[in-house]
Amino acid sequence: MKMQSELSDVTKRYLSCFYKILDDMIVGMTNAELTDSISHNFIVQMIPHHMAAIEMSENILKYTTFLPLQNIAKNIICEQTKSIENMTEILPSCSCKKNGVQELCLYQEEVQKIEKSMFCRMRRAYTVNNINSDFIREMIPHHEGAVALCETTLRFSICPELVPILKAIIRSQTKGVYEMQHLLR
Repeated sequence: MKMQSELSDVTKRYLSCFYKILDDMIVGMTNAELTDSISHNFIVQMIPHHMAAIEMSENILKYTTFLPLQNIAKNIICEQTKSIENMTEILPSCSCKKNGVQELCLYQEEVQKIEKSMFCRMRRAYTVNNINSDFIREMIPHHEGAVALCETTLRFSICPELVPILKAIIRSQTKGVYEMQHLLR
């Protein structure tokens, strides 16, 4: 990470907003009200994760003129807004799917490991005076974290309505990681 004094004013403004969104996401995900339902817990932790991706995408759209990145950011906003709507819609019924204490503990342990790694990688993303590449290096671990959370959740007993949402997140965010890695090269 570069020293703040080496960064342009535009990069500083972009990063200031990014770190505020990241901090809010971390609080939202780690302070989500958990229950005895893995399905419920996934949803209430993934909604702040998706909301952060939307806000981060809106942030980059204020600054970038790079069309491929604008398309990626607009895609993130569209897909994750729809995913939040879908998760909000099924939350009441999915919250009725209960899990045992052992399964809940194992699930939450795995989730905490994924979150810790994702938060750390996002916070430590290498920063240069190129907000396009900064955004990509911040968003790749965000997407990879979502994929890991979905794959983990699919290994447990969850409500059936949640399964297609998890698979859609895995598909879209795996594709997004590929596209961003390609742009970064």
